[in-house]
Amino acid sequence: MRIGVIGAGAVGGALAAILARAGHEVEVTARGSHLAAIAARGIHLTGAWGEYTARVRAGELLTRPAELVIVATKAHDAIQAIRENLSVVGGAPLLVVQNGLNALKSGRVAAPASDIVGGLAIFASSYLAPGQITITTAGLIYLGGDEHTDTRVRAVSHVLADVLPCIVAANFVGAQWTKLVINQVNALPAITGLSVQSVVANARLRRIMTASMRETVRVGLATGIRFETLQSLGPRMLWLFSTLPLILGQALPALMSARIGATPNPGSTLQSIRRGQATAGVSAGSSSTHFRMCPSSGSKSRRRKISNSWWRASIRITSHNTRPKSGCAFSHSSCSRFFSGSHSSSLSSKAR
Repeated sequence: MRIGVIGAGAVGGALAAILARAGHEVEVTARGSHLAAIAARGIHLTGAWGEYTARVRAGELLTRPAELVIVATKAHDAIQAIRENLSVVGGAPLLVVQNGLNALKSGRVAAPASDIVGGLAIFASSYLAPGQITITTAGLIYLGGDEHTDTRVRAVSHVLADVLPCIVAANFVGAQWTKLVINQVNALPAITGLSVQSVVANARLRRIMTASMRETVRVGLATGIRFETLQSLGPRMLWLFSTLPLILGQALPALMSARIGATPNPGSTLQSIRRGQATAGVSAGSSSTHFRMCPSSGSKSRRRKISNSWWRASIRITSHNTRPKSGCAFSHSSCSRFFSGSHSSSLSSKAR
């Protein structure tokens, strides 16, 4: 199949590489030194999905029609990126792999003639250097749409299922909200420069991370969201997590850190900051953090705009202690037992 990938960064580049490895004709878009490296040497993939160099067509824009177009830009770039390629995209189906809540809407606005499929990447991928991407944690991809695109969603799932585990989520909006909870792990690494694992290992930072995750769940529940299960994280567990005392709720980020594994994961927001790119921001209910890179005395410096004292507290904490203290108090096994199905009897009907 001829496949176009708009945005061959950590996620898009990884998908492009494994699709090319499976024999698909892949063309990608990228910019700057990353584009130059891909054009010269291909996409070099390492990590949990093995080592492979994908020789793909590469340019700032797609140059040929495709049977499927994957959009893997940051959320704030998606509409413009799709429109810039619209003359080539035509009415081809779009798979928008994106964090946040607007993937389907962005696709419909930018390409009204296309069927839009949403994607949520559960694998962890890092952009190491121009042309080099590593999978730090293997995982799957969730797909979804609406009642008008069900057939197209399943067709796209058949293509991707040949290269990585793929699940169709009937309640895709709920799945986006569950992923939004998971993505709260990105905020503190972006602020502190630490990996996700190091943040979770720090008792004070872990409490802040837990609070942001709980706020996201509570906002979702208050607005009538029916959370979808992503892997083992489902509506019952999330309701329990949002109602437990904060000290017990810390078991969830500890479990997530254990699942990530030992390879340091900087999170996608910190990766963008390190590359000097604008980020999509990190939203947790009413709190948000936005980062931009700006020139200062000939070098790049980070300017933080922090809209809540809650985040300022995290900076004060890390300014006194940028290294993790003791290890996390919650072991992987104890977290699994705590959030296992054996607690389902204690959940009220609100979790259903």
